[in-house]
Amino acid sequence: MHHDSYRPLCWLALPLLLCAQSLFAAAPLATLAVTNPIAAATPDNSAAPVAKHDTTKSFRWPAGKIAAVSLAYDDALNSQLDVAVPQLNKAGLTASFYLPIAAPTLQTRQDDWRAVAAKGHELGNHSLFHQCRKSLPGRDWVSVTRDLDTISAAEMAEQVRLANVFLHALDGKTARTYTVPCTDALAQGQPYLPLLAGDFVAMKTQVGGVISDMQTLDIQQVPVVTPSNVSGDALIAMVKQAGAAGGMINFTFHGVGGDHLAVSREAHQQLIDFLAANPQYWTTTFIEQMQYVQAVRAE
Repeated sequence: MHHDSYRPLCWLALPLLLCAQSLFAAAPLATLAVTNPIAAATPDNSAAPVAKHDTTKSFRWPAGKIAAVSLAYDDALNSQLDVAVPQLNKAGLTASFYLPIAAPTLQTRQDDWRAVAAKGHELGNHSLFHQCRKSLPGRDWVSVTRDLDTISAAEMAEQVRLANVFLHALDGKTARTYTVPCTDALAQGQPYLPLLAGDFVAMKTQVGGVISDMQTLDIQQVPVVTPSNVSGDALIAMVKQAGAAGGMINFTFHGVGGDHLAVSREAHQQLIDFLAANPQYWTTTFIEQMQYVQAVRAE
């Protein structure tokens, strides 16, 4: 594809980047497929170094909270802006939105994303082009221009860092967290996450469940739950499970009342209403929660 095709990405680039044309040549701009089965992606768990800290200390959430709840939303979808954000704002809850920079709404609704950040929500890194490994089973939907098997680990790490620059142009922040697209940690068969050590406060790298032991959690390999087509009661049950364990639940949503891998707006609203009515669950941005964990471990 000719470099003129990359000009739509220039809306955010700083002058020194010159739209990063030489970097973007590795993966041309295309719209994200609305049928991508991201939550069902085959995990590719290439381990990053495990952080060392004293696991013998007891862990306490702040202000007597019994558990932490992270509400996160991947892929920068229209339904998130149209449904999830208004529900969150009305309830006074803050959440985390993981944006692939090439997503259509980053071009068509840039001001809306700035408004999301201004309301206190986190804008997280979800890479430039949402590359995934086409060679894995069930990955026919991955385009050849978005195939993580075709670029090097160094190239992928460089692109992820560049995404941070674009996000800074949106919200002015430098501290960031990362959600790995498709949980794929290998580029051309080599792990790229170790190359990003020190770039992120924390990273979400795998599909899992409720985190029951915060002391042994590696915050560079945080597991998430990826609900779709589930009831509000089922979502609330997971929150209560985290509360019983004194741990954490990380929800990673995609569509809300529309788009791919969706939960209904009613189920999402039911969860939001429950969290707003039960402040003993610490519902805030993922980055704030992970910075708290870092601070506790540094004591």
